[in-house]
Amino acid sequence: MLTFVVFFIIIATSHSLDNGLARTPPMGWLAWQRFRCNTDCISDPDHCISEKLFMTMADRLVSDGYAAAGYKLISLDDCWLAKTRDKKGRLQPDHDRFPSGIKALADYIHAKGLRFGIYEDYGNYTCAGYPGILGHLETDAKTFAEWDVDYVKLDGCYAYPSQMDAGYPEFGYLLNKTGRQMIYSCSWPYYQLATSLQPDYKTIAKVCNLWRNFDDIDDSWESVQKIIDYYGDNQDELIPNAGPGHWNDPDMLIIGNFGLSYEQSRSQMAIWAILAAPLLMSVDLRTIRPEYRDILLNKYVIQVNQDPLGNQGRRVYKESGIEIWMKPVTPVINGKYSYAVAFLNRRTDGTPSEVSVGLKELGLNHEKGYKVLELFDKKDLGVKDPVDRVKVDVNPTGVVLLKFIALKHSVKRFGN
Repeated sequence: MLTFVVFFIIIATSHSLDNGLARTPPMGWLAWQRFRCNTDCISDPDHCISEKLFMTMADRLVSDGYAAAGYKLISLDDCWLAKTRDKKGRLQPDHDRFPSGIKALADYIHAKGLRFGIYEDYGNYTCAGYPGILGHLETDAKTFAEWDVDYVKLDGCYAYPSQMDAGYPEFGYLLNKTGRQMIYSCSWPYYQLATSLQPDYKTIAKVCNLWRNFDDIDDSWESVQKIIDYYGDNQDELIPNAGPGHWNDPDMLIIGNFGLSYEQSRSQMAIWAILAAPLLMSVDLRTIRPEYRDILLNKYVIQVNQDPLGNQGRRVYKESGIEIWMKPVTPVINGKYSYAVAFLNRRTDGTPSEVSVGLKELGLNHEKGYKVLELFDKKDLGVKDPVDRVKVDVNPTGVVLLKFIALKHSVKRFGN
């Protein structure tokens, strides 16, 4: 029996990432953090989990410029389901909240030029108590393909983490077997880490397009900081497994909700860009304030996140509440990378902190020099050589995100 299980995993793994998807981190909109499991469409019709909500958010992605910036996914999360399967054992939506059915919702979203995502759970139930996929893996994979699903988020409540090493690859294999390309988002390592099991990241990266490692994000700066710490403290294990087609997922962007200040929102966006994290917003796009919308739509920060090299950045400095994070990006000139560099101020003492560092200290030694841009405020800081220093003032709980673009030719400066 053990031989069969090992053989099956090998077969499943060999097929799983032939989907050719998620060559850059997925971008889009997810319901969970902002709307949770609100199923009361009688008292709260504008905020409940319903086809109306997802159609409205799809409309907003297009009309408000998010789709043009790269946010192409609209995904269900928990609580879309009916409490029971249909007579043929297939999943079905709650008919009061999704009267048109899931295929019709997918068609609506596709007609907008967007991709459609769905949520399920590798367990007997979803986290909110709706039907899980155990015992129905092949049926559910076929159902998702028939509904023209583009993205599957598979949670791990009501399941044994010890069985996930076989279960997640099996479902990934069955998704690919349908012939429909579906991005596969896994919660596999999170549930194993929560029970003191060591995830096999090499296999996870072969099976899943993205995966969760840490706690669900909450609408608070404290939650964001815990995630940042986790990714910095565990970067040597996490970074080698990330790249085009397979990404570490630190969870949703909560920018524009209630828990983050303007500076903290910039900080989350910057660090998620450095981490090459999926950019999956969870916010009410109908009421988001313009300054937060501008953070989410900043094309220069998005370019860092979507850089084709697919490098996950790392924390290179941490002392006295100041952190420096760096990510190698394009263009690459004569073997020398360009870099995105985030200066993060974790202090709360009420005044900006000055950070001064030499380029050589950061490992920026390209002899032709670098053109330096500040990405949030869109400032050109001129050309810096390896012998130069860069100095920035970083607001409390805020960030300064710079891009050092490697030059093809030295720039002759006045006086030289």
